[in-house]
Amino acid sequence: MSQEAPETEAGDSQETVNGRRLEALRLALQEGQAANVRVLTHGLRAPDLADLIELLEPDERVQLIQILGDDFDPEVMSELEEGVRDQLAEALPNEVLARVITELDTDDAAYVLESLDKEDQEDVLAQMPSSDRIALERNLEYPEETAGRLMQTDFVAVPPFWTVGRVIDHMREADDLPETFTDIFVVDPSFRVIGTIDLSRLLRTKREVLVEKIMEADQHTVSATLDQEEMARQFERYDLKSAPVVDANKRLVGVVTVDDIVEVIEDETDEDLRRLAGVGDESIGDSVITTVRSRIVWLAINLCTAGLAASVIKQFDASIEQMVALAVLMPIVASMGGNAGTQTMAVTVRALATKDLGPANRTRIILREAAVGLINGLTLAAILGPIVFLWFGIGTLGIVIAVALIINLFTAAVAGILVPLTLDRLGFDPAVASATFVTTTTDVIGFLAFLGLATLVLL
Repeated sequence: MSQEAPETEAGDSQETVNGRRLEALRLALQEGQAANVRVLTHGLRAPDLADLIELLEPDERVQLIQILGDDFDPEVMSELEEGVRDQLAEALPNEVLARVITELDTDDAAYVLESLDKEDQEDVLAQMPSSDRIALERNLEYPEETAGRLMQTDFVAVPPFWTVGRVIDHMREADDLPETFTDIFVVDPSFRVIGTIDLSRLLRTKREVLVEKIMEADQHTVSATLDQEEMARQFERYDLKSAPVVDANKRLVGVVTVDDIVEVIEDETDEDLRRLAGVGDESIGDSVITTVRSRIVWLAINLCTAGLAASVIKQFDASIEQMVALAVLMPIVASMGGNAGTQTMAVTVRALATKDLGPANRTRIILREAAVGLINGLTLAAILGPIVFLWFGIGTLGIVIAVALIINLFTAAVAGILVPLTLDRLGFDPAVASATFVTTTTDVIGFLAFLGLATLVLL
C-alpha cells in the first residue's frame, strides 16, 4: 500500500512536517517499500533532501540512494554536510558514485572524490566520460582548499578580435559551455586573460562591435594554488562576482564564482568556531567513536592544565580552612577572568584569520586590549568590593577580591591576545590551542592573586 508525503496542516511548523516525513521514510526503508520511498522524497529540492538524508542512519542513507536510482538528484551530494558526504562516498558502489559525480560541477565532484582512497578514485574516474574525467583530474592535481580545487573548469573564453555577434552565435551553438555564467573572458593566443565582458553588457551591444572595444581590461585573476581563505578575502575586498583562475604560466584554467566563495566563508567560520571549542573537524553526523577521538585530546590537555590551577589552590588550603568565605568567592574570580580572556581571544583569533591583525598594528592592539582589561577590572571591582563587604561584613575581604579582580581581568586581556599571537608566530593554529592556555593563565593568576592577597592581608 502506497502512502503520500505528509501534508502541512494549519499551525504545523516545517520542523513538524519534516519530522513526520522522516518517520514515514524510515518506516518505508525498513519495510523495503521502494514506491513509498519515492513518493516521500518526490518533489524535494536538493537542500531539503540533503537535510533529510543527514537525519537518517548511515545504512539508511545508502539504501535511500540505491532505491532512488536515476531519480536521485546528484546536486544533493554537494549540499550534504562534509562528514555525511564522505560516509556516502565510501559506502556507495563505485558505479553509482561515477554516475552522480558526472552530473556535478567539477569543484563539487572533486569534494566528493577526494575522500576516497586512491584505488576507488581511479575506479570511479575510469567509469566517467573522458571529458569529465580529464577536467576532474585537473582539479585534483591542486592541493585541497586552494583555488584550483575550488574552480569550475567550464567557462566562456573568446579572442579579442571576435565581434559581439560572433560571441553570441558561439554561445548559442557550443555544447561545452557552463549552464549558467555572468562573465565572458577575453584571452590572447596563449590563453592568458586580457579582459572580461559582463554578459549584460554584451547583450546590450550591437553585433558588429569588436570584443576588445567593450571588454574590461582591469581584471583580477587568482592563482590556482592560492589558499581559498585568502581568495575569499580578495572577493570581499574587491567586490568580485567571479574571478578567472590561472596556472603558473598565467593561462586560464578555470573560474571561481561568488556562490563558491560564500560556501568557503561559511566553512572557514564554522571551522574557526569548532576549533575555538576544541572539537576540530567534528560534524553532527560523526559516530560516537569519531566524536570521542575529536574531543578527548584537548580535554586531556585541559585536565593537565586544570591540575596546575588546582595545585595553586592546594598551596593555600590552610587559608581556605580558616576563612570559608574564600572558597565561596573563588569561582567569581575564576569565571570573570575566564570570560574576559575568552572575549579577547575570540576577537584576536578572528582578526588573525582575516589578516586584520599583523605587525603593523600589533603593538597598538595589545595596548588597547590591556587598557580595556584594566578599565573593566576597575569598574567591576568597584561593584563587587562593596557587595562582598555587605555580604560577609569584612571590609578588607572586599578590598582583597576587588584588587584580585583587577589583576585577573588585566591578565585575561593580555593573555587573550598574547597567547594567540605567540601560537601563530610559532606556526600553530591559534584557534585550536588558545582556549586551553588562556583559561589556565587566568585561573592560575586569579587564584594566586586572590588567595595570596587574602593570606597576606586577612590571616
